[in-house]
Amino acid sequence: MGIMKIFSGSEILAQSLQQKIESIGVNTVLKNNIQSARLAGFGNSDLAVEVFIQEVDFGKANLVIEEFRMSI
Repeated sequence: MGIMKIFSGSEILAQSLQQKIESIGVNTVLKNNIQSARLAGFGNSDLAVEVFIQEVDFGKANLVIEEFRMSI
């Protein structure tokens, strides 16, 4: 039982996916590497925002994830 990364990309897309997954009752973790780099004093535009879920929730969230990927 661990966490798995399900998305890596822009902050807007990551937040959109996070909202869709949380609407079906699956908790997510958002890791914002862009903000982390900016706060540390070195901005980097190729760093991304990542969305993680618990591995045990993947079956429940998979349909939402696939629909999201097909829509972008």
